[in-house]
Amino acid sequence: MEFYRVIILLLAIAIGLYPIATKFKKPYPILLLVVGIGVGFFPHFENIDINPEIIFLIFLPPFLYDAAYNISFKEFKRNISVISTLAFALVFITTSVIAIAVHFILGLDWALSFILGAILSPPDAIAATGVTKNLHLPHRTNTILEGESLINDASALVALKFAMAAVAGSQFIFWKAGLVFFTTLLGGAALGWILARFFVFIAKKLTDKDVIVSLNLLLPFALYILSEELSVSGVIAVVMYGLTISQNKNKLPEKSIAQSKSVLDTTVFILSGLIFILIGLEFPHVLKNIPENQFLPLISVAFLIFLVALLTRMMIIFYYKSYTQKRIIRFSNRFSNMDEKKTQQLDKRFGKGGSFKERLEYYKSLLLTNKEAFVIGWSGMRGIVSLAAALGLPLLIADGSSFPKRDTLIFLTVTVVIIMLIIQGMGLPSIVKKLKFREK
Repeated sequence: MEFYRVIILLLAIAIGLYPIATKFKKPYPILLLVVGIGVGFFPHFENIDINPEIIFLIFLPPFLYDAAYNISFKEFKRNISVISTLAFALVFITTSVIAIAVHFILGLDWALSFILGAILSPPDAIAATGVTKNLHLPHRTNTILEGESLINDASALVALKFAMAAVAGSQFIFWKAGLVFFTTLLGGAALGWILARFFVFIAKKLTDKDVIVSLNLLLPFALYILSEELSVSGVIAVVMYGLTISQNKNKLPEKSIAQSKSVLDTTVFILSGLIFILIGLEFPHVLKNIPENQFLPLISVAFLIFLVALLTRMMIIFYYKSYTQKRIIRFSNRFSNMDEKKTQQLDKRFGKGGSFKERLEYYKSLLLTNKEAFVIGWSGMRGIVSLAAALGLPLLIADGSSFPKRDTLIFLTVTVVIIMLIIQGMGLPSIVKKLKFREK
């Protein structure tokens, strides 16, 4: 069956499943995933190859732009501390923990173990929004989850880049890796901001709303390609573009904004339906490359990786909660023992930022509750970035030899993604209901 016919058929299936998921109150992405696995075993579907570059280019820019545009920039900035902890520190910690586990369980060498760790370290923006969309989580919780998944891909892809270099025989230099990481992030942010300001400037001069809408939809794709060509983060560039456009939307024609939102929502709905089916579809495809005697052991390893990743995330988020709480209590105690003169000096020092007491109350309002921490910890599902990164592993390395354990790494990645989406995705609605954790 020709590829384009398959895509049309899969789109029809995805659209048809939405009212079914709504009627029976089941998570739409999980239903798509299960159907995708089943469809993958049918003739004509089992030989579909998914190009990882196409996944990155076609799916990432609109999802990142949509999430960045709709996220509350004020809430994003208010919660930047926890978002940064999850998007950077947690990604590198999870990469290391998974690498250690895989190294000792499977006996993979350290470079391959870190490759798998980097692939499976970042929770996915599409998975997060797809599963939590209809759960009516508190606004701050959604902001933290979406904010994390917007920027963690950049850190994971940098970690993967250096792990790949180690497989090819390059030496890892810590300071050089750090410099590349920050240069990549800052370069992407700068490029996204510049292009967003350029679009706002051009849009104010244009009178045809269709042209404005078309440009607004096209530019995230163009920006992502340009960023990758300039060796800066395409992920961060598109996120910064979306945040900047959102902040300046009052400067754009109102009808164009409404039409752009409608077109983007439809695009994201269609693509989200397609990508979850494609993830499921990939399982039968990678299954045939695994010997029968390794199937169950690798499934067990994938489940252990899932547990390791989940427990690591839970530990880090609760440690962050405990650490910030202790710091604020310590500052609060110091403030209560200050004399009036010292208090006035501090108030003067903070100036327009408010009094020291007001700032202290502000920081107290940012503390995570146990319910928030648990839901955030449970919601770290992997998705298309992990899948595309695994499928993007080269067939050959620099010396011309086959990439070691490539089929095993891909199988483990696909299996872990599916396990996470099914267990965490199916479990999240019950957890939210049990905790009575909803937007009031």
